[in-house]
Amino acid sequence: MRRGNHVIHNLHAHLVFVTKHRREVVNGDMLTRCETIMRDVCESFGAQLREFNGEGDHVHLLVHYPPKIALSKLVNSLKGVSSLYLRAEYTGRINRTGTGSVLWSPSYFAGSCGGAPLSIVKDYIDNQQRPA
Repeated sequence: MRRGNHVIHNLHAHLVFVTKHRREVVNGDMLTRCETIMRDVCESFGAQLREFNGEGDHVHLLVHYPPKIALSKLVNSLKGVSSLYLRAEYTGRINRTGTGSVLWSPSYFAGSCGGAPLSIVKDYIDNQQRPA
């Protein structure tokens, strides 16, 4: 749980970013650098990167974020900043794969996670003592 001035929140999102054309671009070095970049971006938004990992053609993130952040804006910044830095630092590797001036696919996966299962939350809401 995290506290703000007028809110207590516990928001987590599972994010998946895929490389353009699902090209096998990412290696271990790039994953390590990508994690550092994405951790810095999250901190600049007041969010926390809780978990990070990936494979040659995609990365997974578990992000804990405050309610004042629009998740789409965080995603755009994560993808944009990481693409900018990784393309600059790993130019030869990325250029050989044919992704052009773009590293990530324009689409992404975002799933909410954590907390009670939906059935429990639904039952809790249904069982409130509604005034007559």
